[in-house]
Amino acid sequence: MKQQTALTMASRRGTRPVRWKFPVVSLTLLAALSVTAPAQMGAGSNPELQQKLMALKQSAAENKQKLHHYQWVETQQITLKGEQKPERVFQCSYGPNGQVQKVPMGAPPQQSSGREGRLKQRIIEKKTDEMKDYMQQVQSLLSMYVPPNAQLMQQAFQKKNVSMNKTMGTNLANLVFTNYAKEGDQMTVAFDTSTHKISTINVNTYMDNPKDAVTLAVQMASLPDGTNYAQQTVLNATAKQIQVTTTNSNYAKLQ
Repeated sequence: MKQQTALTMASRRGTRPVRWKFPVVSLTLLAALSVTAPAQMGAGSNPELQQKLMALKQSAAENKQKLHHYQWVETQQITLKGEQKPERVFQCSYGPNGQVQKVPMGAPPQQSSGREGRLKQRIIEKKTDEMKDYMQQVQSLLSMYVPPNAQLMQQAFQKKNVSMNKTMGTNLANLVFTNYAKEGDQMTVAFDTSTHKISTINVNTYMDNPKDAVTLAVQMASLPDGTNYAQQTVLNATAKQIQVTTTNSNYAKLQ
């Protein structure tokens, strides 16, 4: 194929025809440009989403550091297969390893007397230990979601697994992360763009088996100095028929 085409125009005076030459753009090149242009937009194709994500990551990181200077009381209410278990209370604070340390508060449960009572007590203790082991695994999983992990959020953004929608009439931006920590999971963070604070967090995830679903609903609140904290969380592990409602209160700065 010729690389140029000519347009011949005859002069009105009858002079020698003038030949105008124009470059011909290859159709193959046009097709290539049309395919590669969208790909070059990459993760930064949504500046508003990127801006909100940066603000969320910064807010979560700064807030976590502030919480390291506090101790607080955690109250757990557990329901197992519809049966409400005794309330558990812990004194909490962050340890040197950056993880929350919990110290049980209140009197330990009374031990049953007699042979039958001791046997029943051992059965209860075994079931309790099994539930504790399971709940420790659940808590370890959920620690990737609350507080939101900056690295995992960035990875989701780079893979285009983040979307955003706004609540009309408010300053809330809902950032929805899919395939965040596990394939098929979802985390929705309601972020107040005016105060740069997280309002709520809702998580849908699972344990080793996707059938072992776990959901978590977190309601955030603020201390007088502006530090954001999880005021109440409601965890549901449907496969085990466990619901755990956790309330955090009595925050005090460490001396």
